[in-house]
Amino acid sequence: MPVPYWRLSGFYFFYFAALGAMLPYWSLYLRDRGFNPVEIGELSALLVGTKIIAPNLWGWLADHTGKSLRIIRIASFFAALLFTGFLFAQNYFWFAWTTVAFSFFWNAALPQFEAATLFHLKSDSHRYSQIRLWGSIGFIVTVLGIGRLLDSHPIVLLPVVIAALLSLIWGVALLTPDAHAGSHGLEPVGIMKILKKPEVLAFLLVYMLLQMAHGPYYIFYSIYLKQYQYSATMTGLLWSLGVLAEIVLFIYMQRLLKRFSLRQILLLSILLAALRWLLIARCADYVWLLFFAQLLHAATFGGAHVAAIHLVHLYFGRQHQGKGQALYSSLSFGLGGMLGSLYSGYYWESMGSEFVYSMASLVCIIAFIIAYLWVGRENSQHEAH
Repeated sequence: MPVPYWRLSGFYFFYFAALGAMLPYWSLYLRDRGFNPVEIGELSALLVGTKIIAPNLWGWLADHTGKSLRIIRIASFFAALLFTGFLFAQNYFWFAWTTVAFSFFWNAALPQFEAATLFHLKSDSHRYSQIRLWGSIGFIVTVLGIGRLLDSHPIVLLPVVIAALLSLIWGVALLTPDAHAGSHGLEPVGIMKILKKPEVLAFLLVYMLLQMAHGPYYIFYSIYLKQYQYSATMTGLLWSLGVLAEIVLFIYMQRLLKRFSLRQILLLSILLAALRWLLIARCADYVWLLFFAQLLHAATFGGAHVAAIHLVHLYFGRQHQGKGQALYSSLSFGLGGMLGSLYSGYYWESMGSEFVYSMASLVCIIAFIIAYLWVGRENSQHEAH
């Protein structure tokens, strides 16, 4: 069966287009609605916090029923439907409940789609980057478009745009064919046996720390730039530059994977992440250094994420792909993202932005030490297939 390249790419395009509308601008929208930094941190923590439970629940369902695409369609439909609650939300609790309900379904779809994409690609898993880069393109389109829009229009339009994009995700999910994991000829390895391996535990801890360090970037970077008098268009440009660098990396990733081990890619990515947060902490006045810091997003997110998708593929095998991708997502983007949102929200005003970003850099140094000692030593001899 041929790989449905455009339909797989289309899902990533609209999923990350919706994310591009949310990530840079949602905190600005919440601030416009009268919430303070602590409340913004908490609401953002709820948004990613559901990732701790939701993907694992849906991943277990997908692996048991073998109907991952049906689950993706249901999740996408309810995410779009429940998001419209924000159009009517008035107070903190309404916002909090809508956030939890919407994100429970929104966070379920992507890990399952990652697994479905890898099933479609079968032995061509190195082609993953070529499909995933369309997600980055979708992200850039909305980040730049909404940046321009908000310079001339009120931010109350934001939820309407996001709701429309969420509906398109559901539409593409309906068009995408299902893929099956193939027969489990070998005696399946129990998931607990995989999780008890020190290397797998270290891998999950490293990615939790890495995403915790990204917390202040995802939640407060736009607010931080506004403090330094950067316009919404400039803010969109800086966000886009990071993702543009990521696209270039995705294009060349196939060659890099043939040249370097997953371990080498991961270690370099973590080191560059530590440098990036330090530059953002200290150099907000120098726009050229902010541009350079954004270019490092290619490594801190792009390189690290591709290494993770391949490592999950290696660690969890076909039998546990859905659960493996879900665990990676829930512990890194979920638990790590939640901790990052909370600590940045609580310390933003009391300790200041420089302290928050410097802490992120320190967290990356700890992640580097753990990764250096435990992650990818077995796989560094043989390249990713």
